[in-house]
Amino acid sequence: MEKLVFVDEDGTSVEFYVEEQTRINGRSYLLVTDAADDSDEPEAYILKDMSQETAQEAEYVIVDDDVELEAVSRVFEQMLENVDIEM
Repeated sequence: MEKLVFVDEDGTSVEFYVEEQTRINGRSYLLVTDAADDSDEPEAYILKDMSQETAQEAEYVIVDDDVELEAVSRVFEQMLENVDIEM
């Protein structure tokens, strides 16, 4: 499982673990959790890549639009088969 470290607006580092990734309508999306294994009750988030093509670093934002979140969640549920993503 790939671990990514994100830095928020306050400069705080946050670790996420990539569960799956996909591309929809030219945008990359990541399904990430905040725990490395299933022993904890991890929180899952869907992140959207908002980077410009010329950017040196990726810029991801948490998807918060309900319609977009529902649609992308369904795609990840199909990809992972036995996973139900609750919003």
